[in-house]
Amino acid sequence: MDRLTENKIVLITRRTRLNELIARFNTLEQARFYIEHLGADFADYQAEDEGYRAAVRTTERVLGRLARVQALERTFVPNFIFGPRDTVVVLGQDGLVANVLKYLDGQVLIGVNPDPARIEGVLVPFLPADLDTLVPAVFAERRPIRRVTMAEARLNTGETLYGVNDLFIGPRSHTSARYRIGIGGREESQSSSGIIVSTGLGSTGWLRSILTGAQAINSALTKRRRPPPPQSFAWDADYLYFSVREPWPSRTSAAEIAFGQVTATAPLIVESQMPEGGVIFSDGIESDFVRFNAGACATIRVADKQGRLVT
Repeated sequence: MDRLTENKIVLITRRTRLNELIARFNTLEQARFYIEHLGADFADYQAEDEGYRAAVRTTERVLGRLARVQALERTFVPNFIFGPRDTVVVLGQDGLVANVLKYLDGQVLIGVNPDPARIEGVLVPFLPADLDTLVPAVFAERRPIRRVTMAEARLNTGETLYGVNDLFIGPRSHTSARYRIGIGGREESQSSSGIIVSTGLGSTGWLRSILTGAQAINSALTKRRRPPPPQSFAWDADYLYFSVREPWPSRTSAAEIAFGQVTATAPLIVESQMPEGGVIFSDGIESDFVRFNAGACATIRVADKQGRLVT
């Protein structure tokens, strides 16, 4: 077969809801019984699964004509070693793109929408049928590439975690986080529900939710008209924003450092005071975490590496 290149395309796929149900209940029929017993429509799960498998087959067929293809299920991504010249194709929702992007280091990523009827797809703007012409253009460097700033949490334990949308620093369960926070020469001990650090890409998500809620509370207390929701900031911005969730002022904890910008000259420093249960996780995926217990200190900053999305 005459391919355009011998460089590798890594195709990232995911398990469907039906796959997850079968893994949980062992068989298709047991999964069906569970869903229908609750009065839900099992046919919807099957239709989604069939549509996704059809999209996988189409994508593999198209990509196979263009280059060597290695299919990889999303759970294996954290331990996979991507080649420096690999092209990565993600078939799934926006969240899958974010989850994969943080494990890349300079490789370009193409987001493909397997089901436009179900997925809006800001980060997956292409369809499997587009790949025939899109991938050759990417190989020839004729497609624009959008750069995405990432957040980095570097711990004194030697561990590093990246976030494409955001980082969460706090308790693993619904308890209070205890830590010491510092930025720009200011520091204080705090007790809160945790800290959110957002990138430009993630600024329309968790951060916007927090700011919208804060504005609504302020409006109700001051009887002033509620301002419009905060706008997002650029995906490639050279800064991040942090917000402390529900800070609790007490004799041993303050709440003056509650919101601000993280820059190259003003990183966010957080030292854990939690004997156990402290974590830092990224992009809303609680299973993708590093432990953040007493003695651990995290420096939060803009990562040196950036994501590269094909547009």
